Parts: sequence; C-alpha cells; structure tokens
Amino acid sequence: MAARSASRELNVSEIPTVLEEYARHSLHRDPGVVHPPSAMLNRKLSVLREDITKVSADAIVNAANNRLAGGAGVNGAIQAAAGAQLLQECLTLNGCETGDAKITKGYMLPARHVIHTVGPIYYQHDRQVANRLLESCYLRSLQVAVENDVKTIAFPSISTGIFGFPIMEASPVALNTVRQFLQSAEGSTIERVIFVLFGKEDEQVYRMTIPKYFPQSD
Repeated sequence: MAARSASRELNVSEIPTVLEEYARHSLHRDPGVVHPPSAMLNRKLSVLREDITKVSADAIVNAANNRLAGGAGVNGAIQAAAGAQLLQECLTLNGCETGDAKITKGYMLPARHVIHTVGPIYYQHDRQVANRLLESCYLRSLQVAVENDVKTIAFPSISTGIFGFPIMEASPVALNTVRQFLQSAEGSTIERVIFVLFGKEDEQVYRMTIPKYFPQSD
C-alpha cells in the first residue's frame, strides 16, 4: 500500500461530541425537537468545519458521481489526497447508482476506507424524490460501514455543492437519517458519526439543526 499523507491527521478522539458541545454552550436548546433527548446518541455525534481528508476515522464518505471518477469539490479533494490508486480501484466497481454506496481502501488518506455515495442532483427530481435519494445516501453509507466493521465515519454535506441541494433542506434529512440508524439495532456498532463541513455557513446550518434531532439531555 502507498504511504499515508504526511499532513497532520485529525484523530476522532480530538473532535468534541455533541454532548460535550452542549456542556460548553457551543450548541443550544431548540424548542422544536423532533426526537427525545439521548445522552448516549449525543456521545456518538460530532460536527466541525475542517478538511475531511485530514480526519482519521475508520471511513470518510465521498460525495461521488455515478461513474466513481474524479471530479470537483469533496470528490476532487479526496481523490487528490488519496492518490492515483483510489481512482484505479473506483474504476473497477462499475459505477454507483444515485442513492447507493460502495467502499474502497483509503490509500494515502488517514482514513482506512472511503465510502463513495452518489447524491441526487436537486433540479433533476421533485422534492420528495430528492429527499428520498439523499436519505438513501446516508442510510446506505452507514449500512456499508457496518458491513465492513467501520466504527467511526465522517460525512460531508452530500449533494449541497455543485449538485445544488439547499443545505437548509439537506441537513434535516441527513441528521434524521443518522439519528434513526444510530438508535436501531443495526447501527449499534457505530461509535461516532462526524459531520465535516468545509464552509462556515454550512457549519452554522448544521449547528442550528442538530438540536432538533439530537436535543440536549439533562
């Protein structure tokens, strides 16, 4: 295997959980909660603004295209950081359907695996279909993670870049899907889900939305 990147890795243990963020008052209560409070689940979720290619999780998720070829945004950054072997493996997978996910090695990334999922292009679908496909991206990525003994997984904000999905609509779908999976028997082996946002505005949206789906526990 190729040598891993020499740039500084961000270990999962360095990333505060939602439970810790509530204690530090960097997340705040929201009266419009969707799910009941759970300290156990709040220990499993994190959010931060960072370069996802630096996160040393068991797997990071790539917002890929149907061909699983190189591209722009998160996809391009992951492909560049992982090295040419990642693209070579991707090209053996016969592409990926929108809403599905496939796994590869991480190569030069600090992450052991990359889970590639293809989000919906927002304007190509009506809203209900777009939401359902986006939900499937998160669900299938988590299912693939469990199937491959992945305990810690980092997600970007899928489809909210060049695919045009409004982040105010996408973040509730992402957080609700992750919440439901983590509280299921199937998701019990996942130890940490980290939302890694590249932009300040995206991080702010997630911090505003998290208390609805992962409310503060007393």
